[in-house]
Amino acid sequence: MTTDLRVLRQSEWDRWYANLELAFGGVAESPPERELWEALTETERSIGVWDGEDCVGTAGAFTFSVSAPGGTFVPAAGVTMVSVAATHRRRGILSSMMRRQLDDVRSWGEPLAVLTASEPEIYGRFGYGVATHQLSVDIDSSRVRVAMPPGGEDVRLRFVSVTEGAEACEEVYRRTIGARPGMLARRPGWERLPLLDPPSERQGASPMQCVLAERDGQVVGYTRFHNKPDWTAAGPDGSISVRHIDALDPVAYAVLWRFLCDIDLTVAVRSRNRPVDDPLLHLVSDIRRCDVRVRDSLHVRLVDVGAALEARRYAAPVDVVFDVDDAFCPWNTGRWRLTGDAKGSTCARTRDAAELELSVRELGAAYLGGVSLASMAGAGRVRELREGALREASVAFASDVAPWLPHGF
Repeated sequence: MTTDLRVLRQSEWDRWYANLELAFGGVAESPPERELWEALTETERSIGVWDGEDCVGTAGAFTFSVSAPGGTFVPAAGVTMVSVAATHRRRGILSSMMRRQLDDVRSWGEPLAVLTASEPEIYGRFGYGVATHQLSVDIDSSRVRVAMPPGGEDVRLRFVSVTEGAEACEEVYRRTIGARPGMLARRPGWERLPLLDPPSERQGASPMQCVLAERDGQVVGYTRFHNKPDWTAAGPDGSISVRHIDALDPVAYAVLWRFLCDIDLTVAVRSRNRPVDDPLLHLVSDIRRCDVRVRDSLHVRLVDVGAALEARRYAAPVDVVFDVDDAFCPWNTGRWRLTGDAKGSTCARTRDAAELELSVRELGAAYLGGVSLASMAGAGRVRELREGALREASVAFASDVAPWLPHGF
C-alpha cells in the first residue's frame, strides 16, 4: 500500500473531517458544530494520510498554553481529531502520524503535547501518561442537601440567556484558569465552544439554561445546565445535567450547587466533569448518594524533557538526576538533573549517577502534580536508585490542588 502523509490543505478539510466523523461512528455533527471546528482547525498544524483521493487518516494539533504547578503556563500542542479509517487499520498509519506530529511539535518549540483519548490504552506506547482525572457525580437531590457557608444570603442568582451571559461567564473562566494545573488558556474563538448546544446531545432535555451568581452587582459565578422533565406514577422525576459551573469564591460555588439541587420537579443532578478534589464533596450531606466515579482525562507527553521540567515550579526544593527512557522520541533518552523549587528550576543533561529511573510516560503522568511518582513506583514503573530520591521528587512534583481539564478539544 502506498499512502501520502502531508500537511492538510484548506481545500481538503471537508473530506478530512468526513473521514474523522466516519471513524467515530459516521454520525454527522450539526452545522454549528462543524462550522466551529472548521474555524478552530489550524490546517498548518494538521496532517492527513491519503490513499489516492481517499482520506484514510487524520490528526491535528491546536496551539494551547496549559497551566502548570506554580502558576506558570506552558506552551503545548493539543493533539486532536486523530482517526484511522476502518479499512486501513493495522498498517502503521497511526504510528506514522504520531511520529510526524511529535517531530513537528519539537520543531515548533513546544515542550508538551497533550490529548484526551477515546480509549486510554492507545497512547501510552507513544509516551503519553495520564496526568489528570475527572469526577462524575449523580446526586440524589431528593435526599442530599448542600451546605451553605456564611454569606450565602449576599449572593443573588439570575437567569439570563446563554448568549447574554456569555461574556460574563468567559471572564469568570479567565480568572480561574490559573487556579489549577491542567486548565487551558483559550485563544480567540474558543469562547464559542462552551456555547454549543446541539439538540442531538440533549437526550430529551431542555436547551441549555444559564444562571449568573452576583454579589454587589458583580458576576462571581455561573452555571449552565439542561433540565429534563419526567414523571412517574409517584410524581415528578426530572433531572438536571450540569454543563458548566465556575465561581470566584467558595460561597458563590456553594450557592450555585444548592440552586441546582433545589430546582423544582427534579430528583437528580448529574455532572460529568469535575476535579477529583472538588469542594462539592465537602458540601453534600450524603456522599454515598452522589454515585461518585473517576476516569482518565488529560494525557501529557513531554516532547522536550529539559524545557518541560524547567517550565513548571516545584512545591519543595528538589535536586534529582532522572534516567529517562524514551524509545519513540530518543532525543529525550538519557540522564537529566532537575534542580528547582517554588521560584524556578533548571534541567539539563548530566553524566552524574542516576537517582530515579523511569520512562517519559511516567514523567508525563506526574508533570501536573496529580499523579505521584511514589504511587507509580509502587506499581514498578519508577525505580529508586538513591535512597530518598523518590520521596524528594514526589513531594516536589505535587500540586496542592488536583489538576483538571475543564473541557475537551
